[in-house]
Amino acid sequence: MPAPHHRFWPKGIPHELRVPRVSLVHYLDVAAQRYPDKPAIVYCGAVLTYAALKTRVDAMAACLQQRLGVRRGDRVLLVSQNCPQYVIAHFAVLRAGAAVVPVNPMSTAHELRYYLANSGAKVAFAAQELLPQVLACTAPALEGGLEAVLVHAYSDGVPAAGGDELPDWVLAPRLPLPSAVCHGFEDVLAQPWPPSDDLSEHDGLAVLPYTSGTTGHPKACMHTHATVLASSQASQRWKELNTDSVYLCVAPLFHMLGMQNGMVVPITLGGTVVMMPRWNPVVAVRLIERYRVTAWTAPPAMVIDFFAQPEALQRDLSSLCLLSGGGAAMPEAVAAMLDQRFGLSYNEAYGLSETAGFLHANPLQRCKRQCLGMPTQGVDSRIVDPLTLQELPQGEVGELVTRGPQVMTGYWNNDEANRSAFVEIAGERFFRTGDLAYVDEEGYFFMRDRLKRMINASGFKVWPAEVESAMYEHPAIHEACVIGVEDAKRGETVKALVVLKPGQRGQVSEQDIIDWSRQRMSVYKAPRIVEFMDSLPKSGTGKILWRELQEAQRELAVRP
Repeated sequence: MPAPHHRFWPKGIPHELRVPRVSLVHYLDVAAQRYPDKPAIVYCGAVLTYAALKTRVDAMAACLQQRLGVRRGDRVLLVSQNCPQYVIAHFAVLRAGAAVVPVNPMSTAHELRYYLANSGAKVAFAAQELLPQVLACTAPALEGGLEAVLVHAYSDGVPAAGGDELPDWVLAPRLPLPSAVCHGFEDVLAQPWPPSDDLSEHDGLAVLPYTSGTTGHPKACMHTHATVLASSQASQRWKELNTDSVYLCVAPLFHMLGMQNGMVVPITLGGTVVMMPRWNPVVAVRLIERYRVTAWTAPPAMVIDFFAQPEALQRDLSSLCLLSGGGAAMPEAVAAMLDQRFGLSYNEAYGLSETAGFLHANPLQRCKRQCLGMPTQGVDSRIVDPLTLQELPQGEVGELVTRGPQVMTGYWNNDEANRSAFVEIAGERFFRTGDLAYVDEEGYFFMRDRLKRMINASGFKVWPAEVESAMYEHPAIHEACVIGVEDAKRGETVKALVVLKPGQRGQVSEQDIIDWSRQRMSVYKAPRIVEFMDSLPKSGTGKILWRELQEAQRELAVRP
């Protein structure tokens, strides 16, 4: 029988996905042949064409193979902020037949040592301002450490005149290399390398992104060219993207959201990427207007920040036709504002590092707000009881399990995690997402919360995401994060950490928020404690770090 959501399936899109049996590098070669003079990346006013991008990737791949001894199956660390050098390094590693290990540039030396030891990487690409942490992981400072580091300066990719409000670390000039293990990025590109062998393979390991994890050390997701392409191909077809699409890239490239939507999807289509070194809402508005950006994928927190500043109302944003994202539900009040003021619908989707990003999405012509959408091409998702793994009926909350061509092959060198993450249902291998959700009568999926985030207040289950969404309707609230705190009588109680809009501090009290909440939601869901904050901590992709706030609260509770 056809699935309920097939009644609302986008016209012209097949239910199954046929993934091309080529590597990611193939698409860069094709784009360079088809559109050699077309801008591939626009960065701080500088333009890198497809022909120039391919030339640089080829030269860097030759260095990896012929000077540094990188072989098929090796892993190479990549630690940097967004920049053209990041894209060059990424595709050069793939051309050499190796796998990229993308690392958060905010990582400490201690964290880098873990990624290094776990992945077994011997070579790294690093931005020069991150060298102190990276050099602490090189041999002989660290036994079995990095043997070579390719170093780039962001300023080498920026025109002499600079761009819009560039931070000092972008404009910093190239510095002398401090160690014999270091190799200058631009020095390598300037050498006349003989052609490199393209060792990339459709089913070869391509990228090892690390998950943040809820407990223990981060785990590396094993993604092949095929799994990354499956997510990318499904996304671009579902969103009706094409070679003339212009993408705003601000989400960090080390994260799947940025990697796919700011690099893989545009390059596989031969589109143009307008890349920002870091988030700045005023600059983002100007870039969308100047370069006629058509597509932008961002988490709700970033979108809220963007449209909250006055210049968004003053600039011509008419080129923007696709605004999409995930990671958290878009608050109803913000979604209504986007529709009424800008005629934009936020296309919510759902994916994880383990699924190379794109997994579920709302049809463009039939979106539901605060919804994970439906399983996309070739994806089979179900709601099961977390304990028995029995499939639950429509409307009941359970754990979302899934299978599809974009699901990782497993966690790197972690059999225990793989045994916990994958289960067999009706003879098929499913991945356990750890997300609690339900399915409505039309086959759309709705998130309740993370399995480990639920608040148990006097036996009642409270889903923080649901409470947060309701709180965004308050006219004075800019951001909110709901956590559980210990309560002697109730076990746990609901606490809201709130950032007020400019000018509202002193105009509204904590009790005002509590009273307002109790009028709009069940009393057990409404926050009993409200704390005002100047800002909420966020990840590099703009997600509110609820786990960090939760842990900080628990530390306060046990402090004498």
